Amino acid sequence: MSKNKTFYGIDISKEKFDVYSSNDEFMSFSNDYKGYKQLEKTLAEDGHLVMEATGYYHYKLAYYFQEKGVKVYVEHPLSVKRFIQMKLTKEKTDKSDARMICAYAKQFSLTEWKGHSKHQQECLQIIRLLDQYTKQSTAIKN
Repeated sequence: MSKNKTFYGIDISKEKFDVYSSNDEFMSFSNDYKGYKQLEKTLAEDGHLVMEATGYYHYKLAYYFQEKGVKVYVEHPLSVKRFIQMKLTKEKTDKSDARMICAYAKQFSLTEWKGHSKHQQECLQIIRLLDQYTKQSTAIKN
């Protein structure tokens, strides 16, 4: 770990996200624009955000901070889960998960998350909508 980096391990859910920093600070925010702004105010200048890929809950947060120029790392959930299992911890709370994600970031070399371009995001949304419409159409026919 580089001494000048402050890592923030983030555990995200639908309603909120919990943050644990490498400075041993714990914070909890609502998973919306207001929560993002609150986190932004508390970030160190050299802050690096590390989170698990959580279906689609992590996308808004990751894109928000990527656009702000903050380094964002989105890690595979199985990698983080195995790391937590290696630590033999029995505790399973949002706070402990955020702390372990932060510990994971300090121990491993991470690849910065780039996300999709705006056009790719739009295409993915169209594909998802078409898939939903196809399922609905099939359900109506049946």
